[in-house]
Amino acid sequence: MADENVQSFMIGDVEVLRVVEWRGPYAPVRDLVPGVGPEVWRDDRETLVPDHCEPGSDRAVVAVQTWVLRSAGRTVLVDTGVGNGRERPGNALFHQRQGDFPGRLAQAGVRREDVDVVVNTHIHGDHVGWNTHDVEGSWVPAFPNATYLLPAADDHHFGPDGGYGGGVRPDDRLIYEDSIAPVHKSGQALLWDGEHRIDEHLTLESTPGHTPGSSVLRVTSGGERAVFVGDLLHSPVQILHPECSSCFCLDPRQAATSRRRVLEHAVAEGELLIPAHFGGSGVVEVRRSGDALTFARWAP
Repeated sequence: MADENVQSFMIGDVEVLRVVEWRGPYAPVRDLVPGVGPEVWRDDRETLVPDHCEPGSDRAVVAVQTWVLRSAGRTVLVDTGVGNGRERPGNALFHQRQGDFPGRLAQAGVRREDVDVVVNTHIHGDHVGWNTHDVEGSWVPAFPNATYLLPAADDHHFGPDGGYGGGVRPDDRLIYEDSIAPVHKSGQALLWDGEHRIDEHLTLESTPGHTPGSSVLRVTSGGERAVFVGDLLHSPVQILHPECSSCFCLDPRQAATSRRRVLEHAVAEGELLIPAHFGGSGVVEVRRSGDALTFARWAP
């Protein structure tokens, strides 16, 4: 595929399509991952610039994207981005955003009615936005035939029973009401906890910390392995320093524990690592270097 916003590769028998909704400079690196010192960004500059850090500035480069998996005869979406026309007063970059994400899905050969499963790795606004779309002033599921897999712990925390995230971030109520509640109303939501097998190749696993229900999706097929890690990683510097959580993690210490566990598993099992927001190559292999972790190779 010629468009840099739509790319494809294989994990065994599972076809993976990367569909980018938005990519560009975001928050200052010192704000995005506060525990990482400036020397890390400086010493690894050749690796981080320009794909993960903007040249000439200190802003991290990130992507918002959806991964489309064709597995066992079904089409599975992993996270659904920001969406169009959303009220997000707490995030000027995504407030009332308008983009052509549906067109990019169509370019990748994905029709909305053909999507069988939607996975939300967690309930943050840049992972659930295209769960729904506006039809005559009402939010309705964008994928009419899909089952939406939602982490039960997140659904409780960000839903009305949890006070919409305890009212800490006003956008959380808006996110739940326009992107999650309509899926419940339509009867398409399926809550899960702990572990959930989608098919013989795909398994969801809870990795709490970033949010109470944050999860990863493991893929095993044809002797190949990968793990879609959602927001356990916002930047490659967290591979070098897994003890450092992003500014968005609700429980930074628990997030660090989950991150270390997933990274160690990836090294031991030879899993490719596929984070939600890496601005350059979306796929990286991790290896051990002494007592530390580092990048083995970036996928093309």
